[in-house]
Amino acid sequence: MVSTNSPKLFILGKTLEGKAFRPSDWSERLAGVMSQFRPGGARPGSHIGYSPWCVPSTANGVKCVIVDRKLQDAELLAWEFVLNFAKDNHLQVTDAIS
Repeated sequence: MVSTNSPKLFILGKTLEGKAFRPSDWSERLAGVMSQFRPGGARPGSHIGYSPWCVPSTANGVKCVIVDRKLQDAELLAWEFVLNFAKDNHLQVTDAIS
């Protein structure tokens, strides 16, 4: 369960069953789709870089996407999209430690 107090959450590239999620570039693809959601809104060229609210990374050797809760306040449908992506693909989601 995701806490409402955590400023960020991690969507891990591991399923609830413990298997690695494929394709291997899933985190970059998800963050790329979310690149338009950023402070101040989409601007020309914003598709070239990731949004600061949705960034691909690794955690303990596992690919992940770090999602900032500010996305929820700015674009609720985008926030729901990333959470539903995790749910639909049975991905592990954990709170960031602040």
